[in-house]
Amino acid sequence: MLGKKQASYQKGLDGELLAAEHLRGKGYEILEMRYKTPHGEVDIIARAGDLLAFVEVKARKSEAEGLYAITPRARGRIEKAAMQYWAEHPEYADFDLRFDVIAVSEKGMGGILVSHLDNAWMVGG
Repeated sequence: MLGKKQASYQKGLDGELLAAEHLRGKGYEILEMRYKTPHGEVDIIARAGDLLAFVEVKARKSEAEGLYAITPRARGRIEKAAMQYWAEHPEYADFDLRFDVIAVSEKGMGGILVSHLDNAWMVGG
């Protein structure tokens, strides 16, 4: 039996995999999963045309809890990690950047709801 912390970690991993599949279904190419830097982490980095989307995934009981679960401090860490990725990949220098949130939540009858909020915040916002 998994401990509470392990179960929560696994729920997060499962949510990230569902979010990546959702993005692929919308035509995105997944470039990175769980991109880590000393300053922060980005759950998913995806590309659609000349757009780079840095996606934070939140697995929560409700859609609203997931979509609004990102604090200003967390946004700052995600932005720093995103800027490092962008700096390390000059092939994306002319791409537009966007910060998205994907909430993975429960829905009636044991189902799963994946909600994608694109352009969830602006850098420094």
